[in-house]
Amino acid sequence: MSRDEIKVMDGGKCILEIRGARPFYSDKFDITKHENYKLLEDYDKKNLFDIESYIKRRDKAKLNRNTVITRL
Repeated sequence: MSRDEIKVMDGGKCILEIRGARPFYSDKFDITKHENYKLLEDYDKKNLFDIESYIKRRDKAKLNRNTVITRL
């Protein structure tokens, strides 16, 4: 397809590029119909994964009142 054809492409269609395969023309998939849609941020903002927050706290120990620290 030329750039002009892509610009006026039907809104219900897309061009998929998957590693190891040639790009192909396809219908778009309505993600709201997928069984795991409820796990996405689009469904509920509490599902947002904040990568910066994760990186900051991933190496920190989670201690509480009942944590026992022993020497090896």
